[in-house]
Amino acid sequence: YEMGAVEQLGLLKMDFLGLRNLSTIERTMDMVEEATGERPDIDRVPLDDPKTFELLRAAQTIGVFQLEGDPMRVLIQRLRPDSFDDVVALVALYRPGPMGANMHNLYADRKTGRAAVAPLHPALKEILDPTYQILVYQEQVMEVSRAMAGYSMEEADNLRKAMGKKIKAVMDAEEEKFVEGCVAQGHDRATGRDLFELISHFAGYGFNKSHSACYGLVAYQTAYLKANHPAEYMAALLTSSKNNRDRTSLYLKECGRMGLSVKVPDVNESGMDYEVRSGSIRVGLSAIRNLGESVARKIIEARREKGAFVSFVDFCEKVSVEALRRNTLESLVKGGGFDSVGHTRRGLMEVMPLIVDSVVDRRRQEETGQFSLFGGGGLPDLTLPEIPVHQWDKQVRLSFEKEMLGLYLSDHPLAEKAAAVQAAADAVTSELKNRPDKAKVKIAGLIVSATNRWTRKGDRIMVLTVEDLDGEVEVVVFPQAVQRYRELLVADQMVVVSGRVDRREDVVQLIASRIEALQPPPPSLNISLSKSLFGEREIAQRLGDVLRRHPGQRQVVFHIKEDGTHIFTSDPKVSGEAGLIAELEELLGADTVVVAA
Repeated sequence: YEMGAVEQLGLLKMDFLGLRNLSTIERTMDMVEEATGERPDIDRVPLDDPKTFELLRAAQTIGVFQLEGDPMRVLIQRLRPDSFDDVVALVALYRPGPMGANMHNLYADRKTGRAAVAPLHPALKEILDPTYQILVYQEQVMEVSRAMAGYSMEEADNLRKAMGKKIKAVMDAEEEKFVEGCVAQGHDRATGRDLFELISHFAGYGFNKSHSACYGLVAYQTAYLKANHPAEYMAALLTSSKNNRDRTSLYLKECGRMGLSVKVPDVNESGMDYEVRSGSIRVGLSAIRNLGESVARKIIEARREKGAFVSFVDFCEKVSVEALRRNTLESLVKGGGFDSVGHTRRGLMEVMPLIVDSVVDRRRQEETGQFSLFGGGGLPDLTLPEIPVHQWDKQVRLSFEKEMLGLYLSDHPLAEKAAAVQAAADAVTSELKNRPDKAKVKIAGLIVSATNRWTRKGDRIMVLTVEDLDGEVEVVVFPQAVQRYRELLVADQMVVVSGRVDRREDVVQLIASRIEALQPPPPSLNISLSKSLFGEREIAQRLGDVLRRHPGQRQVVFHIKEDGTHIFTSDPKVSGEAGLIAELEELLGADTVVVAA
């Protein structure tokens, strides 16, 4: 909650804010308690936890309340927070008022010693000392007006409100009152006007400290859980965003960076939502397309009451018939839900309808008592087809997985092409938002979707979603380029796109100028040289000259000849033709081995 100003009547203004993050915190603690038997007291976590501040100083704040945006993470790295007060200040500084006056960067520089602390005014030293002589909070604006212009608490709060409303007539009247108050307190008129201009710019867009402290506490609590209970926190975070594909993708990539394993849904392991199982995060059944919470609940109840499913047939016999709809089971199969019971996804898809129809028909006949006429009441044995063991190829399997889950989990179609992607591109999709407008870049990745649009003249424009191992970006292909590269503009095609960044507010696109099929990277040029040569400055300089005379696409990898140790990979890249190899062998000596591998 936020506590506002205490009025002279003695009434306390309170705003109650509903935050999704509070549910995430509760889910995290539920999972920690389930795993350890002890529930963290989130309201009494230490506010000087080393792991938490290590995470904060490294700006690893994806998923941390209020602190996960890219510009905020840049500010965190500049400020290097080491106390809870710094977290509270971060929340307040990242607002239009302080940022408009560059106070956020000045605070960071003063806090880290990169800039000297200069008092705003001798009379304000004590008020502004806690924030390095920078206005950060609305309460400081009120204190400044009292110290410099002799305002009462009520007058100071009225000034704060007036600045927030930005009504010119009211502001003009407040400015005259403030300046005259400064003069009455013994300050000159120019000082009063300068100070009013500063605080009026800030106060309309700044936080009060009580609000920042509350937000800062939630930010710290989420950072604490991420640092100390990473799997449980990320599982809770994924659950909170399961209906938002972009957020889910972002948090799954963060799981990868953190070294957390995220596994596909499983009929025997998954709960309703994301949960931690044996140290890994397991996707919940309700996250599968076409499944829904009602069907997921029936599967979980059947497993709980009748035991784990040992086969697909066993699953069909145990769960409610309402959960055996064709589209539901197809989604489960394609999403990997039956991998653990020993069936391949392709094999199961081929015979699944026959098995389901047979089992459901038998169960319904049993329920209506039809078999009681045959004496003994026994059911005839079912004759069911064998489930084939063959599997889809990797591209098809992953394509279905993404269709059902909204993302790749068990693997990524670009994983085995990582070297080719790295060699072909000079940027990754996740960093395009940090590139300036119209910057020329080259990305490499997979076309996830290709959509046709039309100009008023009837010419075709295509909008592609291109995904690499770091994220995805929308690529716009104008008519002339569509004609030139149309054979490549299809889903599941791996491409290299050259173009320029197009920034429109917070949306970043790439305008394509050239599109090529992704090619395998050229083999590297491996150079094994004697340890005695390594480190000789003259040799290193001459070696650089040789490499620069033969530009190309091959990486140069240096090894120590005596033990094969890899030293480093050189930049620039080279051509690798016979002339270069001859020059290298002449420079480095006969015992140097140069191999194009």
